Amino acid sequence: MSTRIVVTGTDTGIGKTVFSAALAGALDGFYWKPIQSGLDEETDSQTVMKLSGLSADRVLGEAYRLRTPASPHLAAEIDGVTIDHQSLKIPETERPLVVEGAGGLLVPLTRSITYIDLMARWRVPVVLCARTTLGTINHSLLSIEALRARGVAMLGIAFIGEENVESERIITEMGQVRCLGRLPHVAPLTRDTLREAFARAFNIDGFRKASA
Repeated sequence: MSTRIVVTGTDTGIGKTVFSAALAGALDGFYWKPIQSGLDEETDSQTVMKLSGLSADRVLGEAYRLRTPASPHLAAEIDGVTIDHQSLKIPETERPLVVEGAGGLLVPLTRSITYIDLMARWRVPVVLCARTTLGTINHSLLSIEALRARGVAMLGIAFIGEENVESERIITEMGQVRCLGRLPHVAPLTRDTLREAFARAFNIDGFRKASA
């Protein structure tokens, strides 16, 4: 079976879409964002298509496209859409697939189901993206604990931002999780600069071994 990886984050806006674009491109695979909330600005799938180098057919269409920029459960209610979480199954692809969640682990899809509930059902290895700035220790350790409590396998943690040696060390030590690397802020952010930064920061072979 092809490599399948779920990319999630400790919070929203930490850079996991940029990370997902780099990872999907490095794996020469597919990308899928199950639910997109907010369509007025560039969507995550559009960002990935721009930065990953993948062709349009490798960026799979979202299962739900919600106009309102809010938590999926609220965006769906405002848009008059019912999210059927049972229908959200990871697509079969002939090449590696990167699946990107929304916000953090406990973002609600409905009033009874969160993203981490889907991850527990999918049983696919997870990469946890964490910022390196103040507050990351608490958010990261709580996220690691939540994943373990639900039996979700972690491939490791990917830090995003400027180097913070002590925060990165204490998270990996106390969380007993593998540090996959750290993606610095990339400026200017282009397909080429992102590819080069990702190649310097991560060993892609560690991701290719992930499967479920």
